[in-house]
Parts: sequence; structure tokens; C-alpha cells
Amino acid sequence: MRNRLLYFLNTLPTWLTILLSIGFILLVWQLLVLVGDFPPFILPSPADVARQFQIVLADGRLLHHSAITVSEIIPALLLGLLIALPLGYILAKSPLAERLLSPYLVASQAIPIIAIAPLLTIWISSGYWARVTVAVLVVFFPILVNSITGLRSVPAEYYELMVSLQATRGQVFRKLEVPAAMPVLLAGLKVGATLAVIGTLVGEFVQPRSGGLGFMLVTARYQFKTDLVFVVLITLAFIALMLYGFVALLEKRMLRWQTKTAVAALPPRP
Repeated sequence: MRNRLLYFLNTLPTWLTILLSIGFILLVWQLLVLVGDFPPFILPSPADVARQFQIVLADGRLLHHSAITVSEIIPALLLGLLIALPLGYILAKSPLAERLLSPYLVASQAIPIIAIAPLLTIWISSGYWARVTVAVLVVFFPILVNSITGLRSVPAEYYELMVSLQATRGQVFRKLEVPAAMPVLLAGLKVGATLAVIGTLVGEFVQPRSGGLGFMLVTARYQFKTDLVFVVLITLAFIALMLYGFVALLEKRMLRWQTKTAVAALPPRP
């Protein structure tokens, strides 16, 4: 029976599987509210959250604050990428640079970002750029580590082949190092895309006056509007999924050569 159920689920389209899983979560959520008899300010029902969604969509609050948060996430992700990639290349290629900088980079990750965020809001006069900077610090490290890992994963014999072909330094970088490191780098970008949402939210917690979903979350918490808290959390999850899906689509397009190579390596049919 179990094997048949697993086989049935595996044969379903992806969109239908997602809908079934969402329906199951909503059913368990509703049963938990009914059995536990929780008041709405402790655990609202799915209907309460849906009603609150309609309210904040109708008055424009959700779209307004979501736009502010997204306008901070995108620059943070791009800036983290632009800083991490060159530094990752330097650390991957220079043992001296790695010995000098790695202890500071690792130590910086041991400091909670929530402890650094208030300092950034003091040092940076612009509330917007203070939030973006907090998100950049969160995004930066996973992309840096993956870029170093990707560059160091290139087999030595490939470099020997490029030398035998008399390739220039630029050709080695474009034709070998970038394609070889791209799968690991894009994996780090997926992690960074989701962490950018967290970093931006932390910045909005510390600097809530400029709006954003973090502002909505803080306001809803102090007003004991738990249904609005759920609305904000679901919206943040949706934004993270959209960013992750965009990077996954980018990965699929940029790594098409891997699929072609794998198909070409298959043995011919008898």
C-alpha cells in the first residue's frame, strides 16, 4: 500500500504535488486550531489569515511594503555577488591572501548580524543603505565560499591541457575556470538569494521607520495581530521562493552544456 502511494505521488505533475502538499498543511493547521481551541491572537485559522490577506491587499499596504523590501533585497544580492566574486578569485589563487584575510572573514561570521546592524544604522546616515548593507553582509559569505570552492575544484590536468594549447590567462579564465566553477557558484547564489531576504528583514527590524515587511511584522507583533504576522511571513516565503526559482532558471539556462555533455557521453544504442 505504501509503495503504491509513493508511486502514485511520483507520477503526479509537480504543480499538482505542490497543491496537494499545501492543502494538507492547511488541513492540519485548521485541525490544530479546532482541537486546541486556540484564540485568534495565539494561532489564527487559515480563514483568518486569508481574510487579513484580502484586507492588506485591498488597502495597498502589502504591495507597498513588499515593494520596499524587494527594492532592498535585489541591490543587496547584486552587491554581495560583485564583492564576493573578485575576492573569492583572489583567495582561491593566492595562498598569501588567504592566510591574511581568511581569519578575519571567518571571525566576522561568528558575530551575530543582529549585533552589527545597530552599528551600521549609526554609521550610515541613509536608512535605506543601512538595510542594504546588513543584507550584503549576510549574502556575501556563502557566495564567497562557493566561489572559492568552485575555482579550486577545477582538476589540475585541465590546466595542463590549457597550457599545452598555449592558452592565455584570460582564455583560461573564460574557457575553463568560469564554466567549471559555475555549478558551485550558482548553488551559492541560491543560498544567497534566500539569505538576502533574512538580511533585509534584520535591517528593517533595526531601522523600521522607512517601511518594508519588517516594519509590518514589528507593528503586527506589538498590536497582537497574529494573522497579520502570518501574512507577512507567507509573503516573505513567497519572495524567497521567487528569487530561488529565478536563480534555478538561470542555472538551467547557463548549465545547458552539462546536459549536452552528459547526453554525448552516453554509449550508443545497440
